[in-house]
Amino acid sequence: MSGSRLMALGHYQPARVLTNDELAGLVDTSDEWIRSRVGIRTRRVAGEAETVDFMAAEAAAKALANAGLARADIDLVLVATCTAVDRSPNTAARVAARLELPSPAVMDINVVCSGFTHALASADHAIRAGAARNALVIGVEKFTSVTDWTDRTTCVLVGDGAGAAVVTAAEEPGIGPVVWGSVPEMGHAVRIEGSPSVFAQEGQSVYRWATTQLPPIARQVCLRAGIEPADLAAVVLHQANLRIIEPVARKLGAVNAVIATDVTESGNTSAASIPLALSKLVERGEVASGAPVLLFGFGGNLSYAGQVIRCP
Repeated sequence: MSGSRLMALGHYQPARVLTNDELAGLVDTSDEWIRSRVGIRTRRVAGEAETVDFMAAEAAAKALANAGLARADIDLVLVATCTAVDRSPNTAARVAARLELPSPAVMDINVVCSGFTHALASADHAIRAGAARNALVIGVEKFTSVTDWTDRTTCVLVGDGAGAAVVTAAEEPGIGPVVWGSVPEMGHAVRIEGSPSVFAQEGQSVYRWATTQLPPIARQVCLRAGIEPADLAAVVLHQANLRIIEPVARKLGAVNAVIATDVTESGNTSAASIPLALSKLVERGEVASGAPVLLFGFGGNLSYAGQVIRCP
C-alpha cells in the first residue's frame, strides 16, 4: 500500500447543554457579549461518569461500526487529548480495553488543540511505514474539568466531546502530506498548568497569531497536497472561535468550500473539535465522499498541523 485514507468517522457529545444565558448567571457576561466576541451560542458539559476515555470510546465505537471493521482489525489506537486525569494506563489503552480490542499499539498525543491533526499524520506515517494497517485516531477533551468558572474570558469558550476516525491502508492515498510546526517561545500564550490544572490564555496574542500567521501555512498545506484552495470542498479548522475561523478561511481563499462552524453549538473542544465537526458534516451529507477537505489544527504550544484529506 502506498498510503492511507479515512474510512469512517464517529462522534460523541454529552447531553448537558450549557447556554450563554446560564453563564451570565455565573460571571459578568451576556449572550450578546459572547456571541459578538467568539460566536458561541451553546456548549456541552460532561457529567462525572463521562470521563475522557468513556467519551473517546463512544466516538470510536461509532466510527468502527461505520467502517464495518472487526475489532481485531485495529492494530493502532492514537488518542489526542490534554485533559486526561491519569498518566497510566493512558487513555488509548483504556479505550482499547473498553472496546475489547485484542492487541493494538496504544499511544496518547498531547498537542492540545492541534492534537488530532498531529495524531492523524502519525497514523498515516505508521501505515505508510508498514507498522500498522488499521488505526483508530481519536480527539477527545473534557475541557470543562480544567476551567476556571469565575474567569469570563475563558469559561465562555469551552466544551466537552470526542470525535474519531478509522484510518486504513489504501493503494490510492487519501491523506495528504502534513505541514506542522510550532512557535515555542510563545507557548505561554495557551496554558493548562498547576495542581489542580487550570486553563488560561492570552487571547489577543492567540488571535493575532492565528489570523495573521496561519493563512499562509494553510495555503502551504494545500500546495503540498497539489490542490488549489478554491478547489476545496470543505475547510475544517480548529473550532477555537468564530472570529478566528472566519478571517482565516477568507484569507485562505477557499471560496467554494463549506466552512465548518461547529464552534457555535459545541464551543471550543480543543483536540476533539476537528473530528467532531468533520463527523457532523459527513453525517449531515454536506460533503461528498471523496471530496477534498482541509483539516487544520492550531493552538496550545503555539503549535499547528494540517493536511488535505479525501472525505470518507
